[in-house]
Amino acid sequence: MNVEKWIVEADIQTLQQAMESGEASSEEIVQAYIERIHTFDGKIKSVLEINPEAIEIARSLDIERKEKGSRGPLHGIPILLKDNIDTADQMHTSAGSITLEHSFAQQDAVVADKLRTAGAVLLGKTNMTEWAGFMSVDIWAGYSSRGGLTLNPYGPGELFVGGSSSGSAAAVAANFGAAAIGTETSGSIISPASQNSVVGIKPTVGLIRQDGIIPIAFSQDSAGPITRTVTDAAILLEMLEDREVQQQHSTHGTKDMGGSYISSLDTAFLKQARIGIPRYYYQHLDKDRLEVIEAAIQVLRQQGATIIDPVHLPCEDAHWDANVMRYEFKYALNSYLSRLPEHIPIHSLAEVIAFNEQHAEKTLKYGQGTLIWAEETSGTLTEQEYLDSLSYNREMAGEKGIDYALNQHKLDALLFLGGEGGSDLAARAGYPIITVPGGYAEEGVIAPGGYITKGPQGVSFVGTAWSESVLIQIAYGFEQATWHRVEPCLK
Repeated sequence: MNVEKWIVEADIQTLQQAMESGEASSEEIVQAYIERIHTFDGKIKSVLEINPEAIEIARSLDIERKEKGSRGPLHGIPILLKDNIDTADQMHTSAGSITLEHSFAQQDAVVADKLRTAGAVLLGKTNMTEWAGFMSVDIWAGYSSRGGLTLNPYGPGELFVGGSSSGSAAAVAANFGAAAIGTETSGSIISPASQNSVVGIKPTVGLIRQDGIIPIAFSQDSAGPITRTVTDAAILLEMLEDREVQQQHSTHGTKDMGGSYISSLDTAFLKQARIGIPRYYYQHLDKDRLEVIEAAIQVLRQQGATIIDPVHLPCEDAHWDANVMRYEFKYALNSYLSRLPEHIPIHSLAEVIAFNEQHAEKTLKYGQGTLIWAEETSGTLTEQEYLDSLSYNREMAGEKGIDYALNQHKLDALLFLGGEGGSDLAARAGYPIITVPGGYAEEGVIAPGGYITKGPQGVSFVGTAWSESVLIQIAYGFEQATWHRVEPCLK
């Protein structure tokens, strides 16, 4: 049986139908993905390790389907997870760092547990920017001491891969799994999803429980789906969202849990949508990328959306800093590391830094200035500088930023190119953002870091807290009207 046809560019519903009809089994699908990873990922370096139990798990789920029926849309579906998400199995959880290369989690992260309960096959762990990029200002996106440098499958070594969920996005783009889970503090899902022509959602902080995920900043961190279609992203988000404890884990109160992301998908929604164009955030785009966003605006108009162009945000001249991440990182990471078993040599940020100094040849290719900068804080979150920055972020990015524009013009969303501006605003406010393939830039300019800005470009929609359903419907309408995604040519 040629199972390859079932996995290349296959969406979750197609795979589910193949298993329900008996045309393919979960075991065959998992085996096909594993073979594809072995064949093509040597150059891309997106998958750190494959779950040695994946085939056995898939086989047991096939038996369960025959005897008891399907658990739901994720039954037997192979999902990849970023290497900072705990899984209580034979896979490591290291945040890409060799300091934790022998660390096995003692229990699943809430995200992993929800996927297992839904019947997903945890296929493997994906490479990532080490410590989610919070190691050094010089570290290359997608690089880790444990996994090397993840490359963009559309132009390995030439095109920007995005960070820090680079492995998750590149793997999904290259058809190494049905979907993947990434994490974002600021741009770490949206950037690589945009650069690798896939869909990514960073939800409202608190929508998805973060327990068991190696952190950066709890006021901004969130896991989220990375998929090839908006429908698949909606399926995963619906399975992962926390329907009970948003109030305990979010600064945004509780969410009305009525309705379904999946069943509410409707291309007609664009006819009632009002979308704002924040031109201030387009001014640094080169010609080709500006053409991508202008084409997206035209498509939205053609589909019946009301476009308000331009809209201004009072926060455009804000003076942003990284103090929230700096202070929360030490506090949150120390909490995570302190719970690791005694045989693991690392139990604090200070010990991470010391380990790296002792193994500098392997660990400090790009230095660890950011880790040292974070270690200089007290780790108690009592510094006034931290408290002031946290308050400033929420006010300027939220009340005087995203919310101001939405309320002033009665908008449903703001439109950005990839992570250009929108990711940072959404991160500081704790608000949701979704990106969907928006086209391709044929030419580009050399950007900081040496990568070229041409290649896949996503367009992103930002909304207020708990507006995931609206953003998903807008992205779905745009996707269905354009279908910009094409499969990368792997060699």
